[in-house]
Amino acid sequence: MTIIPAIDLINGQCVRLLQGDYAQKTCYDVSPLNMVRAYVEHGLKRIHVVDLDGAKAASPQNLNTLQQLSQVDGAEIEWGGGIKTQEALQQVFDAGATYAVVGSVAAKSPELFEQWLTQYGGERMVLGADVKNDMVSVNGWTEEMPISIYQLIDRFVPYGLSQVICTDISCDGMLQGPSIELYVRLKQKYPHLHFTVSGGISSMQDIEDLKAKGLDRVIVGKAIYEGHITLNELYAE
Repeated sequence: MTIIPAIDLINGQCVRLLQGDYAQKTCYDVSPLNMVRAYVEHGLKRIHVVDLDGAKAASPQNLNTLQQLSQVDGAEIEWGGGIKTQEALQQVFDAGATYAVVGSVAAKSPELFEQWLTQYGGERMVLGADVKNDMVSVNGWTEEMPISIYQLIDRFVPYGLSQVICTDISCDGMLQGPSIELYVRLKQKYPHLHFTVSGGISSMQDIEDLKAKGLDRVIVGKAIYEGHITLNELYAE
């Protein structure tokens, strides 16, 4: 099981949103750089960072922070938020991101994401799908699309898609457990893809339950900040 700690950024600060609502944010008095260092020290090298300013502005806004984080020895930064153009994608890679997470563009301009998958490969390009009742939402969860998660994935598999982060909006930030059934359905339908579970992780038991179902990647965010899961527990995992 690969544990991927999450950092959400607004103005270079660590925050968490409740169900994607910018009006319901909690700011944490901790620097993203110190968080990344602590994660890497505990063996958690792949780190999921969301530029919430970028998601709202439709272009990357925290690139200076990305440069700092990516210089931490051993860190692999998975960066999402505001990647809408070729220029923005290149800026993110140039600033040091190992992986780029693309959500809205994949749903709204699929030809562009197909091009990026072909150009950069499925090893670096990650499909980010935010879903509610299997339907995809975009633009910081403010806009629902008439497309299901399955239709979205089907579109990109022929272009080398290998990694999908699927966030169940109804669970995110609620600390009430993930939508295990959703991920089991996805894994059964696409056994060759790597699915990252995102949203709702509240305890080590949630992680064990996912592991028991054959899921191999999980993002943990609020549970760390709120003290429900310790870095030592994750390190032991």
